Amino acid sequence: MGKPTGFMEYLRELPADREPQERLKDWNEFHLHLPEEKLRIQGARCMDCGIPFCHTGKLVSGMACGCPVNNLIPEFNDLVYRGLWKQALARLLKTNNFPEFTGRVCPAPCEGSCTLGATEPAVTIKNIEVSIIDRGWEEGWIVPNPPQLRTGKKVAVVGSGPAGLAAAAQLNKAGHQVTVFERASQPGGLLMFGIPNMKLDKKDVVLRRIRLMEQEGIAFVCNTAIGGSDYPVEKLKGEFDAVVMATGATVPRDLPIEGRPLNGIHFAMDFLTANTKSVLGETTEFISAEGKNVIIIGGGDTGTDCVGTSLRHGCTSVTQLEIMPRFPDTRAEDNPWPEWPKTHKVDYGQEEAAAKYGSDPRVFLTTATKFEGDACGNVKAVHTVEVKWERNAQGQFVPSQVPGTEQVRPADLVLLAMGFLGPEGELPQALGVQQDGRSNIKAEYGKYATNIPGVFAAGDCRRGQSLVVWAFNEGRGAARECDRFLMGETELP
Repeated sequence: MGKPTGFMEYLRELPADREPQERLKDWNEFHLHLPEEKLRIQGARCMDCGIPFCHTGKLVSGMACGCPVNNLIPEFNDLVYRGLWKQALARLLKTNNFPEFTGRVCPAPCEGSCTLGATEPAVTIKNIEVSIIDRGWEEGWIVPNPPQLRTGKKVAVVGSGPAGLAAAAQLNKAGHQVTVFERASQPGGLLMFGIPNMKLDKKDVVLRRIRLMEQEGIAFVCNTAIGGSDYPVEKLKGEFDAVVMATGATVPRDLPIEGRPLNGIHFAMDFLTANTKSVLGETTEFISAEGKNVIIIGGGDTGTDCVGTSLRHGCTSVTQLEIMPRFPDTRAEDNPWPEWPKTHKVDYGQEEAAAKYGSDPRVFLTTATKFEGDACGNVKAVHTVEVKWERNAQGQFVPSQVPGTEQVRPADLVLLAMGFLGPEGELPQALGVQQDGRSNIKAEYGKYATNIPGVFAAGDCRRGQSLVVWAFNEGRGAARECDRFLMGETELP
């Protein structure tokens, strides 16, 4: 695939993002595209490796190895190299319903398992992917494609995040009448309100896809919570032939240390959601970081998004506490290819903080021990201590505090970005579906069927907090099994 000697002739090249100091002034997307000539050169680097791990979609050592939706990566790389963009788009859409989303927010496990990446910088798969789909929209190649025949079956999808959207798209292709229920004001779930606009544009990217889905026959019902007075469970069961639960894992992990009830301490998703609503003009009330010393507890994408959002508000300072150690600059011996490379990365938020304040905001191997408040009940400081990771009597790695490393850090706003515990329990209990010990809905991977006939579960509510691309994988899989349940057989992949 690509040019047989391209990986020896060309270096990896990514488009430059907008300059940090410039992009901090707005909420517009910061990624740019390479010109076509350079994109074709990057496609040429895809070597004829024989066994492409990039599209395997497996878990290795508990981490994604290759593309979970099994994108035909060598094929679309080759087509881009040859300038056959429309054919490249057709290949991409065979496996991925929403490349404009994964091409922007996926951490690209495909690149982590790229065969070339074993010895050289990997092929720029993610950038080529988003360039293909964006060109498809620009050229007018992406148009509504409703099913030619309807089955007469009605399916409810509860939740319009990544898994729900993927399930809805596939079930609609199979000819079922699909209604997607969303309790928020607009569809999209995490894609709409959880990811900031500068990383994934809501009007020009997310809502553009939602409108296309509507034109293909999918109905979206917003401001509607299933299981309560809005829409009782009995009504749901009575009006639909099957249900796909895709409610996500929305219960945040808390930090119950001294001072937690103080004002000014918020869960990260509350901060990000309210901010996106304000950017979209839905509200004028949001948690502002303007003029404040901000401390973010937790890393990952959510922590980075809190950094970038706080900077755009005009915070006085921002510090990000990470209990884990800093990853090495290159793969460690116990992290071989094709595992996901646990190497040090500087994401957009950290890059912006460094541009504004002169240094990366992250403090590694550090945890909070106490929140200190003022006389009015507002947080004013976070007490921290360094930790070291050691094995306990059971052989598990656990953190222990390092005496003499205590610090008191000023804080007017604290954001908790420590991940999520699982789905909210009210709806699963109302439907009567079983949950496992971690509160996730019990449904075997690959089958997605719950203990209630006709009720399926997909995405984070089934597997726990994970990547957007795994949610797409599960939404497609749940649609396949739901279609099989309804029709006795299925042609969905």
